[in-house]
Formats: sequence, structure tokens, C-alpha cells
Amino acid sequence: MGITSGEGKAFPTLDEKWMQLALAQAKLAQAIKEVPVGAVLVQDGRLIASAHNQPISTFDATAHAEIQVLRKAGKQLHNYRLSNTTLYVTLEPCMMCLGAMIHARISRVVFGAYDQKTGVCGSCVDLSASACFNHSIELQGGVLEHDCKTILQTFFKKRRNH
Repeated sequence: MGITSGEGKAFPTLDEKWMQLALAQAKLAQAIKEVPVGAVLVQDGRLIASAHNQPISTFDATAHAEIQVLRKAGKQLHNYRLSNTTLYVTLEPCMMCLGAMIHARISRVVFGAYDQKTGVCGSCVDLSASACFNHSIELQGGVLEHDCKTILQTFFKKRRNH
């Protein structure tokens, strides 16, 4: 949770602040009938890029929020290596996205909801702990988990009812 002031008001942590921006991206995905997942990339306390899921609208299976944000950040920084950055994403990364983050040399990944079906950062399997990669990423899961999980559950519930 957030840090509490002397008056009992909760102030969001930095991770929660950035995850709120990722949630805003997830809502943009939802508005265009994409699975509501959003991501932002931060370096030295500065927003580098933000993106959301777009596989359906772009006819591109690789257009996950994380891949989209890596593409935008690479263009912004003129480098595919995104060292010393933190990627915030509303859903635990899949195998493809984690692989791309390792290649991009992301330092830290913070995710919201755990993904029991395709999550590879501890839910289904923990590929981040594998010794076969030449780069390791610090992981933090469960940040604003309830909010991240709720937007996904609401989306899929509406989809099933139509």
C-alpha cells in the first residue's frame, strides 16, 4: 500500500504512481476492444514511453503492451538497449514479452495482476530465475493488483456475456 502521512492520508508509492499510468493505458486498450493491458517505461524518474495492447487492431500477435512500449522507447532513446529502466505493466508478462525485456536489458519490471494462464514471472513458471539468460531482471508483482485484476475480469465478463 501507499505511505501514510501524519493525518492518516495515504500517499501512493512511486511504483503505484507509475502503475496508475499503466492502468490509464489499459483503459485505452479497453476502449478499442483490446484486452486491457497497459505499460509504461520509466528511466531516472522520467516517463520514456507508454503503450497498450493492440494485437487485434493491428493484426499483430506481437503487439502486446510491453512490446509496444519497448518499440516506442527504443525510437525515443535511439537505442534498443534500454538499460537502467523500469517497465510497469498491468499484467504479469508472458514468455514473449519477458524475452524481449531481457534482450532490451530492462533493469526492473513491476507488474500488477498475476496471470495464472501465461505468466512466466512466477505464476505458471518463473523464467526470470533461469540461469540460461545473459541478463537478469528485478521483478516486483502485485502492485495495485486489485485494480489491474478488476479491469481484466470486467472486460472478460462482458465479452462472455455478448
